[in-house]
Amino acid sequence: MRLFIAVNFQDEIKDSLCDCIDRLKKVSVQGNFTRRENLHLTLAFLGETDQVPSARRAMDAAQGQPFELSFGDFGRFYRRGGDIYWIGVKPNSALTALQKSLCAELRREGFSLEAREFKPHLTLGREVLPAPDFDREAFRRAIPSMHMMVEKISLMKSERLNGRLTYTEIYAKQLGNSKSP
Repeated sequence: MRLFIAVNFQDEIKDSLCDCIDRLKKVSVQGNFTRRENLHLTLAFLGETDQVPSARRAMDAAQGQPFELSFGDFGRFYRRGGDIYWIGVKPNSALTALQKSLCAELRREGFSLEAREFKPHLTLGREVLPAPDFDREAFRRAIPSMHMMVEKISLMKSERLNGRLTYTEIYAKQLGNSKSP
């Protein structure tokens, strides 16, 4: 199965992000926009694996306390055929430390992870082609201030169900505890 570890969002954050996605859709010619139920912040992508027990052990061993997450910035990753548009996460030492601890534990458990720098972001849409009159700066200024407490991390399964990409939580670890409840 295809697995990743993520921070899932509270409903209020999802509502605000969906408003941003709807606004981006209105000023775009095309795009594959993130569905509400799939909004998350990836901490580690594990890929195709059946090593759920190893992933759980790594999550349980990772060190981290609950912390506040704040969103800001707006950007894109350039891609042929349409770009990936995202909202960034404001610099956060607790998030960075948690992600590093988690990745170290995953490597101890034998997972091979990407070596690139962690750049936390929330994908609004892929293959997005904005209309010619799209005002990127005005869009960025209209993004609301968003904050939430992160109290757990989740092991997620990614699969296609009835043609739709679906993410399902299969395990969770409360931060500040050595084990999930």
